[in-house]
Amino acid sequence: MVDHARAARMAKRIQQIVATSIEREIKDPRLELVTITDARVTGDLHDATVFYTVRGRTVDEEPDVKLAEDALAKAKGQLRKIVGDQLSVRFTPTLSFAVDTVPEASAHMEELLEKARAQDAAIRERSAGAQPAGEADPYRKGEDSEEQ
Repeated sequence: MVDHARAARMAKRIQQIVATSIEREIKDPRLELVTITDARVTGDLHDATVFYTVRGRTVDEEPDVKLAEDALAKAKGQLRKIVGDQLSVRFTPTLSFAVDTVPEASAHMEELLEKARAQDAAIRERSAGAQPAGEADPYRKGEDSEEQ
């Protein structure tokens, strides 16, 4: 029997534990720019996927995702031990880490929306003084239209 509410609560707790552990207990300088964004637990509560993002040191610098991935892989056992100690469940879920692509996807969507807004504004500007083709009232009026 799958208890989705319990899985969601456990995922939220795992997210908090992993984030706090990376900040306070894991002494790896490669993880200082890693942010834990989400966690998901399978219905049987045996596997947990932890999502993370990596910031760059400066605004212009690209984040080193590969370096963070290697550091998380190295710390996976220690993090699982910490999660097991603090979660106090019979079976500690196995941890896997995945890069969270939501920030990049949302930035891309914002760029597309801005481009669409610019195109709409250009069309609105061109059509400001436009007149419709043909007569002002294209519908037939009078006795001619009733006979047909």
